[in-house]
Amino acid sequence: MEALVCRKLGDPTVSIHDEKSPIVLSKTEPIPQLNSSTAVRVRVKATSLNYANYLQILGKYQEKPPLPFVPGSDYSGTVDAVGPNVSNFKVGDTVCGFAALGSFAQFIVADQSELFPVPKGCDLLAAAALPVAFGTSHVALVHRAQLSSGQVLLVLGAAGGVGVAAVQIGKVCGATIIAVARGAEKIKFLKSLGVDHVVDLSNESVIPSVKEFLKARKLKGVDVLYDPVGGKLTKESLKLLNWGAQILVIGFASGEIPVIPANIALVKNWTVHGLYWGSYKIHRPHVLEDSLRELLLWAAKGLITIHISHTYSPSEANLAFSAIEDRKVIGKVMIAFDDMKSIRPRL
Repeated sequence: MEALVCRKLGDPTVSIHDEKSPIVLSKTEPIPQLNSSTAVRVRVKATSLNYANYLQILGKYQEKPPLPFVPGSDYSGTVDAVGPNVSNFKVGDTVCGFAALGSFAQFIVADQSELFPVPKGCDLLAAAALPVAFGTSHVALVHRAQLSSGQVLLVLGAAGGVGVAAVQIGKVCGATIIAVARGAEKIKFLKSLGVDHVVDLSNESVIPSVKEFLKARKLKGVDVLYDPVGGKLTKESLKLLNWGAQILVIGFASGEIPVIPANIALVKNWTVHGLYWGSYKIHRPHVLEDSLRELLLWAAKGLITIHISHTYSPSEANLAFSAIEDRKVIGKVMIAFDDMKSIRPRL
């Protein structure tokens, strides 16, 4: 089968045809076999690129698998084979799921408990983009912060994969949404999602822009901070938080890990949530399962829309990673196997 294999750590934006590339496109990888009576083999149609995949190939992610490995986490496809005790799926069913590794390949094997049926009305490319980005934001906002109607949500990095998801989930929850991004194209896109206020970092600062908006709306401050960015932006955003606010630490796309002063957290009764979504698969798998089922229903009903920024073939993987590195992405970047035209999203 065809698979993208990481043979050494390094920059995944280097052309896969260059000997310096850490990833190679192998066309002779063995097709994985069913490894239990409840195993399901999926022929992958599409797989999502996440910032974590980029960091993992660089060797900068918290989990460092032994080399060589096939990267990749969330995916969608068609059931190709099932074990004798599989009761949830049959050959030909369309499914989506997520894995610690292995989705950058034409086939992947998972236990039936780790797969989810793709509902009618939700296409396969969109389904492959949903688990990690929307799952992260849903668990953070709904399960951890318990975001409710009338609260003020501030989303940093709002035009990225998890940011777009956070904005839409915030809208479903009935919150007032403040979105922070950089550049006219991203700002226009966020406004199209119906956010209440947008801060364009290319020509304005977070603190005065948000304070002016809050004053105009007669709001006291931000109740929930969704932060996948870190760095200076986090430090500035802390000055906008209400007493009793909640801080969701999602990641550090800026490359700088911020310091949240414990003394101020004490005085203002802040709650700081560290959110490593992948660890829920080990410690609270039922939370992930319930979250993804709800998200797939929301997608089928049109309550959320999975926005695909770029779609590439496996041979163009370096271009996919370049799009992430260069901050060109609005929404999600995908790699599609087989015929890409058959799974283009209806957006």
